[in-house]
Amino acid sequence: MSTLDKSMALTGQPPAALSIFQKIAVILGLSGLFILLLASFNIDFPNKGMWLSISLAAIFSGIFWFAKEAYAKKLKGIKNDGVWFKSISAKGLWAWATGISLTGFYIVLYFFPEFLGLVKDGSNKGVIALFDPLSRFLSGNPASQWFVYGSLYTVAILAFGIKFIWKYRHNRYEVIRTISVMFFQTAFAFIIPEIMARLNGKLPYYDLKNIWPLNYYNFEKYRINAFIDSGDIGLTMLVFGIVSIFVITPILTYKYGKRWYCSWVCGCGGLAETAGDSFRHLSDKSLSAWKVERWVVHSVVVFVTLMTTAVIYSYLGNDTSKYWLTKDVFLIGVALLLSLIFALVMLFKREQFQKDALYGAIGYFVVIMALIGFHHYSGDGNVFLFKSETLRKSYGFLIGSIFSGVIGTGFYPIFGNRVWCRFGCPMAAILGFQQRLFSRFRITTNGGQCISCGNCSAYCEMGIDVRAYAQKGQNIVRSSCVGCGICSAVCPRGVLKLENGPLKGRIDSNEVLLGNDVDLMTLVNQK
Repeated sequence: MSTLDKSMALTGQPPAALSIFQKIAVILGLSGLFILLLASFNIDFPNKGMWLSISLAAIFSGIFWFAKEAYAKKLKGIKNDGVWFKSISAKGLWAWATGISLTGFYIVLYFFPEFLGLVKDGSNKGVIALFDPLSRFLSGNPASQWFVYGSLYTVAILAFGIKFIWKYRHNRYEVIRTISVMFFQTAFAFIIPEIMARLNGKLPYYDLKNIWPLNYYNFEKYRINAFIDSGDIGLTMLVFGIVSIFVITPILTYKYGKRWYCSWVCGCGGLAETAGDSFRHLSDKSLSAWKVERWVVHSVVVFVTLMTTAVIYSYLGNDTSKYWLTKDVFLIGVALLLSLIFALVMLFKREQFQKDALYGAIGYFVVIMALIGFHHYSGDGNVFLFKSETLRKSYGFLIGSIFSGVIGTGFYPIFGNRVWCRFGCPMAAILGFQQRLFSRFRITTNGGQCISCGNCSAYCEMGIDVRAYAQKGQNIVRSSCVGCGICSAVCPRGVLKLENGPLKGRIDSNEVLLGNDVDLMTLVNQK
């Protein structure tokens, strides 16, 4: 009869051999994957709906059973549990094998779907045909490689989400947050779009979030035409996409920080938090990685801004008698908007941004020069000496496919679980800029109670050295912070706290940490 593990050591115990039930759970999960593997080799299953159900149920049940055996018999609370001694979570053989396998799957899925059985003119074969019954049930259409991807993506978030809840069940914030990402992935990213496809085949129903710059193609001509042709629903989605940029996301980010999206809604973040939780400690915390992060992710934002401007510019006209929004008016409007934002930042937030203000100035200069280039060197079908179609396809291939799908997800076991969010996601960068600029969200610290155990830094998936802030009693306000709250959840002393409240009336923690006298009467009189 098993007993409750009452060890409260921060490091946890060395990894022990799997229990008999965990081994059975692993076999069960692998059996589900084996069915998919057989299907990918064109093994024809007679009752595809039944076999698909068996496969997905086996995968889900295996993960659920393994997680229950791993965490149910332990006291609530977080220990490192020997993560650096396990091959899969310490860049060992199993980590590389998993990373290479996932990457290979993504490459085939993105670029060679015919090897998975996709048939454009005819009946699907292989593993894609196995998903046909589910796809026809939801949307009435045969499965595509993206439906297979979405189905497995959703199963992973749901199954590993339950594992995450078992592990962090001592923390109410983590439980609610995980339920949120499970709900948004299942409902808004998977089921509702498929049902909308059945109800209205013309509506651009995928990507219901419809937020720029994550949907970098949101304002392309074919999307705009599809929105307009879909009637009131399409126009509503188009208006929502525009309003979300200038109104909804700034308000939500002001009140809650970028966590409202990156840790509560986003599917990429949902997979990273659930399936990628075992690899969060692998994020590079070095100063050089931080420098690379800032340059790369903000370069992506600059490129997305220019590309979106180029796309809209490419189908505007110059005839002022027919259109008020001509190419020149549009470029001038974009330049004025960017100039206003840049001026306000330099005027009110230059000290807070410090060196980042220099990077912002460089980015602003690049964008303005590119806009001038658009004006002088663009012709019919060309944008700044390049075909507009070439620009879109290049970005979609390099960022949307290779970075986001292949590297960002396939190499969780090597680079950590938030590579895409940290280095490549333009949405995360825009929200991070807003968070740093005017958000009320921050992580407060009580340095006097910090014992420098390093749990917070080890578990930070965004590569932030949280301990360095905690030791000095400094609030953490970083553009990259996604507000997952794990640093607070794993702190054994309650040093870290996620807050949105005002700073007015607070005791200066730095003064307390340094041992200086704090005039409490001044604080009382302020209230």
